[in-house]
Amino acid sequence: MLLIDVVRVSEAVTRTSARLGKVGHLAELLARVAPAEAEIAISYLSGELPQRQVGVGWRTLQDLPQPKLVATATLTDVDALLTRIKAVSGPGSQAARKALVAELFSAVTSQEQSFLMRLLSGELRQGALDGVMIEAIAKASGAPSADVRRALTLRGWLPAVGAAALSGGVEALHAFKLEVGRAVAPMLAGSAPNVAAALEKAGVPAALEWKLDGVRVQAHRSGSEVHIFTRTLDDITPQVPELVEALLALPSTDLVLDGEVIALRPDGRPHTFQVTVSRATSKTDVPRLRAETPLSVFFFDALRVDGTDLLDLPYSERQEILTRTAPPELLTPRLTTDDVNKAEAFFTDVIKSGHEGVVVKSLTSPYAAGRRGAGWIKVKPRHTLDLVVLAVEWGHGRREGKLSNLHLGARDPESGDFVMLGKTFKGLTDELLAWQTERFLELADGPTDGWTVTVRPEQVVEVAFDGVQRSPRYPGGMALRFARVLRYRPDKRPEDADTIETVRALML
Repeated sequence: MLLIDVVRVSEAVTRTSARLGKVGHLAELLARVAPAEAEIAISYLSGELPQRQVGVGWRTLQDLPQPKLVATATLTDVDALLTRIKAVSGPGSQAARKALVAELFSAVTSQEQSFLMRLLSGELRQGALDGVMIEAIAKASGAPSADVRRALTLRGWLPAVGAAALSGGVEALHAFKLEVGRAVAPMLAGSAPNVAAALEKAGVPAALEWKLDGVRVQAHRSGSEVHIFTRTLDDITPQVPELVEALLALPSTDLVLDGEVIALRPDGRPHTFQVTVSRATSKTDVPRLRAETPLSVFFFDALRVDGTDLLDLPYSERQEILTRTAPPELLTPRLTTDDVNKAEAFFTDVIKSGHEGVVVKSLTSPYAAGRRGAGWIKVKPRHTLDLVVLAVEWGHGRREGKLSNLHLGARDPESGDFVMLGKTFKGLTDELLAWQTERFLELADGPTDGWTVTVRPEQVVEVAFDGVQRSPRYPGGMALRFARVLRYRPDKRPEDADTIETVRALML
């Protein structure tokens, strides 16, 4: 398949606002792509490279050669050149890489050059997020979208899953299994304004678990080999020796557990989230950091134990297995009840202990990896949302010279874009102002010398607010009341941000 075919579909998807329209454009191309090129096509249309990173930045993309007038480059040609670019290393690598980039760009048209520049810089935003691409793969392959989604949670790389579906259909998708050492997307929780509402959603009796303000971890063990992954699927094994030791001390030698690591004070109350995340992600001088700020681990779910996959079992059965697998001191405190008063008292005790709140869990829910289902519902003592920063305004007065006022957006799953919900400059310390000024200048997506700096929608921020009200000022027809910054979330990606539907459910 020619690269220009993918480029034209990408442009058609960008111009199309309706989800079904996007799916139709993508499915039409996927239905005719050759099996050997399917993974490449899906990667490019998802805004990714099969090689992930090839070491090409903006500086390398300056002074490009003249484009060709006729499109002849195939997906295989382009992929092979990108693989060669990634392999360049050692003395003279910068010049060699630039020469290969010139070779690549001289072989494509101006339309293809523009596409490749955005693809290489990570700025190919066309609304073909995982949800849209999953439906397109299902339509093109004839496989149910639920089977595509499940295979994705187990494999973790949509292009590989899509290529399997296109070549082998449902049977190929069913061949994907949970693999120890390969992270799967974690199950996520919805939200409710209070414990009673959460119990109504989950059904009673239900389990309530402490919601810790720590770093989500997925712990894999195969024999003496251990891998620890974050919720963004980054491997942090060397940074968390406490967790490695805890996992190796368990009787099972083949398991995958879901949990949280958190830094606790001597009195058992939690350190701030920033302290925990800094400790868990720092790569240098780990022994000293461990002595100064030890981490505690609490497991709350079991995905695999003794070689048996548990994803499809109900929560209650997975908990029974987890309880037999790990000692009580490594388990997240939990209460199972059908009594609202007891549940609310449990919630109150959690808050008094300094933790975030509770997660109410249906006893019958399977582990819906990668999805925010109704089986888990988080409850906090205040309204909070994880939103994405869309732009920032320069401050004045004491904040002159600092990027201050944040433009906040919620994710729209239908379009793949973000919907602005208002602005805030509240809750920002001098330290946060300095940090965010540097951060957002790095993410600037346009001029930085005006009043408002537009930024690439990549930074997630957690905000507290008093409610959601109707407002004609913003595209979504809603605005947050008295929004204030709680913290930035380096552990979350833009696709993890709360959706516009979640915000709408909270509207007064």
